[in-house]
Amino acid sequence: MSSTILITGASSGLGEGMAREFAARGNNLALCARRTERLDALKTELVASHPDLTVSVRALDVDNHSQVFDVFRAFRDDFGTIDRIIVNAGVGMGRPLGTGQFDANRQTAETNFVSALAQMEAAMEIFRAQNHGHLVTVSSVSAVRGMPSNITTYGATKAGLAALSEGLRVELTRTKSPIRVTTLYPGYINTAINEKVKNKPFAVDVRTGCKAMVNAIESGKKESYVPRWPWTPIGFLLKRLPVPVLAKMF
Repeated sequence: MSSTILITGASSGLGEGMAREFAARGNNLALCARRTERLDALKTELVASHPDLTVSVRALDVDNHSQVFDVFRAFRDDFGTIDRIIVNAGVGMGRPLGTGQFDANRQTAETNFVSALAQMEAAMEIFRAQNHGHLVTVSSVSAVRGMPSNITTYGATKAGLAALSEGLRVELTRTKSPIRVTTLYPGYINTAINEKVKNKPFAVDVRTGCKAMVNAIESGKKESYVPRWPWTPIGFLLKRLPVPVLAKMF
């Protein structure tokens, strides 16, 4: 039986790649992003390749928080139920603190944390009413420790997102809710968000990275580094390395 999966930020990068992978696995899709022309092209491609699936698209700027709730509810009305919601939309425009680029850091913080919170709120509203659903949040390996320079604010927002996800997971476990929460910690996957990053160890292409992400989502694990190798052991080490060692690495 096919599931219905809602993905934000689906017009490019990881969202677009996951949409292709989920469609190949027989899932109906609710796709949203700001760039509707890219969404329409993706829908045309997916429907042509998978004519038995239903693909619905809507414009969404996640920084418009009331629109987040409207779009999620509209997708729910389209399909009758939403089985999985992937909080994927984000930006990577952070800059070193104190260099006169507060606006870039503020935008990163607002989009990656406050707007992610809005998406989680809207998702949980639907899942609580249904009494089922799977919420997936896309954090980052950079959330594991405080990171320097351009990654400082970005990593902090992803750490906040991971904490929100864990707190929700604790609540749902305590109340024995059937709703599930998964947090993904991607390593370097070659998308536009990190195209200006010069040092990207162990980077993989979008198709490889998104296949690993979808495998992790469907594995049932609460938290996953993706791709699993080598980011699982790297994540383990990052949590434990002394700050002077981290300073030499970045």
